[in-house]
Amino acid sequence: MKLAVIYFSVTGNTSAVAEYMAEGMRRVEGTEARTFSISDVDVEYVRSCSGVVFGSPTYAAGPAAEFYSWFEKNGAGLDLAGKLGGAFATGQYVHGGEDVTIQTIQAHLLVKGMMVYSGGGAYGRPIIHLGPVEISPNKEDYKPVFEIFGERFATQARKVFTDRTDG
Repeated sequence: MKLAVIYFSVTGNTSAVAEYMAEGMRRVEGTEARTFSISDVDVEYVRSCSGVVFGSPTYAAGPAAEFYSWFEKNGAGLDLAGKLGGAFATGQYVHGGEDVTIQTIQAHLLVKGMMVYSGGGAYGRPIIHLGPVEISPNKEDYKPVFEIFGERFATQARKVFTDRTDG
């Protein structure tokens, strides 16, 4: 099963936590997970994926303009309909609107026909209601949460696509 994490990053924090998430995804047997900056997406790989998680830094309680513009321009070409989708956000301070960033991304995933995964409280602690959030400058402190979300996402994708084979 193939999964992807696509992100926009300015300072490197969003890039780093995307890698943490992919590490967690790879814990699920038979899962290949790759990360891509929006400037370097392997479209053919993403098209072959069962699930894709998208992430952005938070600016003014929403996704970065660069991420938003990229997604609007390129999202249709990724054949996202029917795939499992997820979202994450990074920010500079607690209560900076990261939840709104995640919800905005999730709404766009629904419009693209994706099944949106959040994890909610179903798996217990750590409770990740909408998607994981990293608050700078201590990205290493958030590594376990991103790894756990990645593992949970991959586990759910495996459940949803048990009869799907994709390289």
